Amino acid sequence: MAKNEVVMPQMGESITTGTITKWNKQPGDEVELDEILLEISTDKVESEIPSPFEGRLEKVLFEEGETVDVGKVIAIIEDDASATLESGAGKQESGTGTSDPVPESGSSNQTPAPGSRPQTPDSGKSDKFYTPLVRKMAEENGVSLSELDHIDGSGAGGRVNKADFEAFLSNRGSGSTTKSAPAASSAPSFSAPTPSVPAFREGERVEIVPMDNMRKVIAKNMVASKLTSPHVNSVQDVDMTHLVKFRESFKDEFFKNEGFKLTYTPFIMKAMIDALKEHPMVNASVDGDNIVIKKDINLGCAVAVPGNGLVVPVIKNADGLNMTGLCRTLNDLANRARAKKLSVDELQGGTFTFTNVGSFGTLLATPVILQPQVGIMAAGVIKKMPVVTKDDAIAIRSIMYLTHTYDHRIIDGQLGGQFLMTVHNNLVNMDPKSLF
Repeated sequence: MAKNEVVMPQMGESITTGTITKWNKQPGDEVELDEILLEISTDKVESEIPSPFEGRLEKVLFEEGETVDVGKVIAIIEDDASATLESGAGKQESGTGTSDPVPESGSSNQTPAPGSRPQTPDSGKSDKFYTPLVRKMAEENGVSLSELDHIDGSGAGGRVNKADFEAFLSNRGSGSTTKSAPAASSAPSFSAPTPSVPAFREGERVEIVPMDNMRKVIAKNMVASKLTSPHVNSVQDVDMTHLVKFRESFKDEFFKNEGFKLTYTPFIMKAMIDALKEHPMVNASVDGDNIVIKKDINLGCAVAVPGNGLVVPVIKNADGLNMTGLCRTLNDLANRARAKKLSVDELQGGTFTFTNVGSFGTLLATPVILQPQVGIMAAGVIKKMPVVTKDDAIAIRSIMYLTHTYDHRIIDGQLGGQFLMTVHNNLVNMDPKSLF
């Protein structure tokens, strides 16, 4: 009989711990491969975790409510050695009772834990989670990463299960596979530098507040991004007067129809989506000496989570949504982000990011790029200002500042400025009535 170790999965690139909220199986229970074994909550998501092995749950090493580091063994499943799934995902040497943490992203010998983003048959990286069973079936049937990513999953959070994969195989047609473009490499892992002297002197009146896990992760990622990408910022003012007037006249009708408020964010995002179509190099990543231009526009939108920093849910294939669809999707993701109800997949795979700092009254900001993307756009508060018009008159207009922050490794000032001006022109010339 083989004793297989189940480890705490890494539920996203920035997640370092997980809290066990529920064990769906108890010691002594039989567990099927891909059957939901437990539920995990992190700072960002709550997710169901399928079993990477088939057999009998011999031992549970951590109880419900305990927080465990990624990569630590949390349970032992005993099975017939001949039936062990050799998935290679998150396997540790059995019999040790301990395991090493999952290496930081960027390590050349990293082996993902169950629940982390796996390597699929064509050796690329995926922004979706696939169970060991689905991965093994894909390998046996020669199904590539690009094909897996286009299967509609019926499991929790859109997860592809065995039935989904079998249905896909039955309709696959010729069975030919296509290789996906190489995925951008993850940003190197860095730790925030430790000051050589204490940040305070003996006798000073101070309060020491330990960082929570989410704040530590944000600090680490922001330092890593600054050390990875040479940041450049371009700023442009935008006359939003006609959009302000339209929203004021339409917001009550919109709320009556949709049940939530109409904000300016969808208008700005629509202008960005159209600009990304025109400037595809901005919708890209850097992979060593290669530039990976993304064909899909997956637009991330930063959402402030009270007391917990921020998260960036991703609107997948945002260019395929009309304005109403964009509003609905954005509202849904933002509400579930604040309630910590997002799936792992909804926090991954972004190709460009937007942040609305104007919601806090900020005039403009220079945000930090979310790796491995090469750009982020920030919108400031819409504020009435005196403006010189074309006929040299002075008028009061509703002005907003847009900041385009971009990675100078592949985006020069010309392209960075052109993209910003395209977003500007899209907003200024937008006919909002035609969008609804």
